[in-house]
Amino acid sequence: MATDRAFMLYVAEQIDLGSRLTYRKMFGEYALYLDEKVVAFVCDNSLFIKPSPAAATLAPDLPQAPPYPGAKDYPVADELLDDADELRRLVIETARLMPVPAPRKPRKKKPDAAT
Repeated sequence: MATDRAFMLYVAEQIDLGSRLTYRKMFGEYALYLDEKVVAFVCDNSLFIKPSPAAATLAPDLPQAPPYPGAKDYPVADELLDDADELRRLVIETARLMPVPAPRKPRKKKPDAAT
């Protein structure tokens, strides 16, 4: 089941970090980025936080489940959606611990087709 866009917008609203928080749709689900670092996935209308010491420390009792088939278990932060301050804190600390993304290589320009 793909995530509803309305649910994704609700998650972003609850986290409330303005333009620092972005998301990208991928295969009917979403990846959440804070300061260009992947911090969570929204899959099947649930919020999956990237596993990190931040999640283990700040929210050790969150249930664990894979966000998509074949993935390792991630903390499921649905219960934090009602506590925006705790959710925001978890997302910020998770981003702080994530590595800086590698610079993207520019795409090669395709040669023009002969007409």
